[in-house]
Amino acid sequence: MSQRRSRGGQSQPQSQGRGRGKRSAASDTLVGEGEDDDITFTQPSTSQVQRGLEKLTQAQVDQKTAEVVQYFLVKDQKKLPIRRSDLVKHVVVKEYRNVYPEILKRASQIFEQVFGLKLVEIDTKNHIYILINKLETAEGASLDTPTNPKMGLLFVILSTIFMKGGAVKESLIWNTLKKLRVDQGEKHEEFGDVKKVVTDEFVRQRYLEYVRIPHTEPIEHEFHWGQRAELEVSKIKILEFMGQIHDQDPKTWSQPYREATSNTQASTSSQR
Repeated sequence: MSQRRSRGGQSQPQSQGRGRGKRSAASDTLVGEGEDDDITFTQPSTSQVQRGLEKLTQAQVDQKTAEVVQYFLVKDQKKLPIRRSDLVKHVVVKEYRNVYPEILKRASQIFEQVFGLKLVEIDTKNHIYILINKLETAEGASLDTPTNPKMGLLFVILSTIFMKGGAVKESLIWNTLKKLRVDQGEKHEEFGDVKKVVTDEFVRQRYLEYVRIPHTEPIEHEFHWGQRAELEVSKIKILEFMGQIHDQDPKTWSQPYREATSNTQASTSSQR
């Protein structure tokens, strides 16, 4: 996966798309918070984990695992990524840090076996995690049929980005939404501040990337699919959605159709 530089100078993974810009301040803030705390935490070795477990009772480990699970579930209600530094600081306190890998392993098993969720580390450098719906993504995607108006708004934006090749100027997104009577300059009865929802909330949730286009004056931005969208959203379903809107066979969009089917095949293979 290719890399690009954020405003903080750190290397960040880039999702598919043609842009080579900088991330917005919203996504920079998410990664930047808590990084100093994480510097002091060193991933323990297997032998350190084993020695740490010998000093704790099974009940203590189970209780701490339950606390980690609860922490993730509360954070996931707003679809916000979780940083390791926050886990270590607020949940896995000092006496449990040597057994952190074991606790995270057990929490991951609980998510899969009890909740049908999969714990995914989307940023291995800054150790940032999200939960995705394992049961739904095995069949396609968790956003196949948006369950509320806000997810419907997101689905329209993701569809536009995909059909335009993976990167779309911000102005085109607003023009598209305006045709649906969603105007960034007006408070919407369902979404409130639409611009904040699109450029801040969806970016923080990692559904979208809001990227500055280099060498533009005045400054322009474009949108890409975010890491969560790449994991949760089926591009075949996007094409089917667009086909219904335009009364057109999805196969007539040859390039998007090839990309969607190749992604579906790759996803199926990885789940076997």
